[in-house]
Amino acid sequence: ASAVDPDLARQIEEARAQLSRALAELREMARGIHPAILTQDGLEAALGFLAERAALPVTIDVSLGRRLPPDIEATAYFVVSEALTNAAKHSGASRVTVTGRLRDGRLTIEVTDNGGGGADRRRGGGLQGLVDRLAAQNGRLTVSSPPGAGTRITAEIPCG
Repeated sequence: ASAVDPDLARQIEEARAQLSRALAELREMARGIHPAILTQDGLEAALGFLAERAALPVTIDVSLGRRLPPDIEATAYFVVSEALTNAAKHSGASRVTVTGRLRDGRLTIEVTDNGGGGADRRRGGGLQGLVDRLAAQNGRLTVSSPPGAGTRITAEIPCG
């Protein structure tokens, strides 16, 4: 077996470290990017756009009656986006429904699929990311996903 040139190994490690930093910066920047339709037309229009692009048939039933603060709209948008992605990848569902209502100063968004259930936010990944995102807005995420009975993800966000 031939030895690796120490200078080459150092260069490779430095390139790997630079790439890792660049990816971290890109992820941070992407978290702050809002789709133009969300900024211009609001949450209801942006969710309709997500539904049109989803891998599964999605029914949207969101009636808010007004625009919400941009950070609240962005949080709700990303919750729905992640939930739709999870449903398409993991649920085996044939359809998804997204409902949204504004009551008593709280936005409630529910994403329900008719898949196999069994989602568990304690396993980390996308659902844990939603918990963290909602916590930043003093919101909460509830997951109901009994095996064989679909999944319901409910996000509640105070919006005064």
